[in-house]
Amino acid sequence: MLKGTYFYAIGLSYKKADATIRGLFSLDDTSKKNLLNQAKEAGIESLIVTSTCNRTELYGFAEHPYQLIKLLCDNSKGTIEEFQHVAYILKNNEAVSHMFRVGSGLDSQILGDFEIISQLRTSAKASKKKGLLNPFTERLLNAVIQASKRIKNETEISSGATSVSFASVQYIMSNIQNVSEKNILLFGIGKIGRNTCENLVKHTKNEHITLINRTKTKAEAIAGKFNLLVKDYADLQKEINASDILIVATGAQSPTVTKESIQSNKPILILDLSIPRNVNPDVTELSNVTLIHLDDLSKMTDDTLERRKEFIPLAEQILEEVKLDFNSWLATRKFAPTIKALKHKLLDLKNAELETQRKKHADFNEAQAELISNNIIQKITNHFAYHLKTDHMSTDDSIELIRKVFQLESTTNV
Repeated sequence: MLKGTYFYAIGLSYKKADATIRGLFSLDDTSKKNLLNQAKEAGIESLIVTSTCNRTELYGFAEHPYQLIKLLCDNSKGTIEEFQHVAYILKNNEAVSHMFRVGSGLDSQILGDFEIISQLRTSAKASKKKGLLNPFTERLLNAVIQASKRIKNETEISSGATSVSFASVQYIMSNIQNVSEKNILLFGIGKIGRNTCENLVKHTKNEHITLINRTKTKAEAIAGKFNLLVKDYADLQKEINASDILIVATGAQSPTVTKESIQSNKPILILDLSIPRNVNPDVTELSNVTLIHLDDLSKMTDDTLERRKEFIPLAEQILEEVKLDFNSWLATRKFAPTIKALKHKLLDLKNAELETQRKKHADFNEAQAELISNNIIQKITNHFAYHLKTDHMSTDDSIELIRKVFQLESTTNV
């Protein structure tokens, strides 16, 4: 890493920020690209940007966290003052631990929801294309992915397929009678929309599901898979008024469904799975409307979620094992420049001594002296490397001692 920079995780999540505040700091694809471009121009070395329904986070290197906070506020509708009230700023080891917990589903709004790991992977690819993914961050992300896979395979923390999309269907089935006979409209087929669609088809046995998306071809691709009906975006209001259940999962930055959108008097359940909110709360002024937001769904725990909690200790044990491997790699990478500098110092001493011996002895055996001295240098450097890998004292203290004893120039640690 660049000298004087630190690894930070800055952001906000469902824990302290409600849906309205999270909506202000939400980043769409264009905002993410602009943020990465701005970071590149500012000389940021490495940066990963994530924005989901329950969190917006930046993982990156900076001299001061304000550099990352400013990037977020410059590219969202949120202000620094609002950020300070609900945000977290984590540095170095704490930031690393946070990424592990987020990627493993332990910090998800619904415990064991692993959708975030694919979003982290996608975000990292975007950063790499911009030249904003250094070896540290790439190795860290790969370790987080490894931990996520192990937790998913070795525990049952994701059993029951509970996620925001599943929770929404679960809520519908628990609160609507004869759900298979109701008209369901799904507006928006991003990742949550697609997952919700799959769960609707699988669990409700409903044959009256209609899809609407701004880009009709995307809706048609999903509809073809499940043999569903697709309507034009221009027909949105008409279809809303024909539906009994409306699920909104669009990526719009402002509400697309308002009180004016609803003209019928029959009961309608609206589930808003969007951040920012895509259903204006004014719809609740209508007596026939029930509005549920994804934050409400996440609070509705059931037996499945309670059972998942039993596997938290095992998941955390796996996390610690993978983190230990990552920290071992990091320690090796950290002291590698010092070992290299030590070897160069010893080679300089060797060359100076060989030059002295050449002048003193006419029959000086240079080849044998080279072989012996190089072997000794290798043994010495191996000995120090082993010490740095295995000694329990601080690696930083050991490195500093070696530098002082051998009068090495300061090296840049990674």
